[in-house]
Amino acid sequence: MVTARNDVDPSTAVESLRSALSQAGIVLPSLAVDVGSPALGLIELGRVRADVAMRLATALRQGGLG
Repeated sequence: MVTARNDVDPSTAVESLRSALSQAGIVLPSLAVDVGSPALGLIELGRVRADVAMRLATALRQGGLG
């Protein structure tokens, strides 16, 4: 389901994503609400090691995040 960006609370989105990633065994240490642009509701995904990026890509391909 696609929702307009203003319909989703950034903090809720961060916690939802953190939970889904955790279930797939993936941690994004810098995952947070971007406080520099509150009107846009942006999420900071941060930087990750290459092995974490590969696990994330695999989980997405396998439908393992949701």
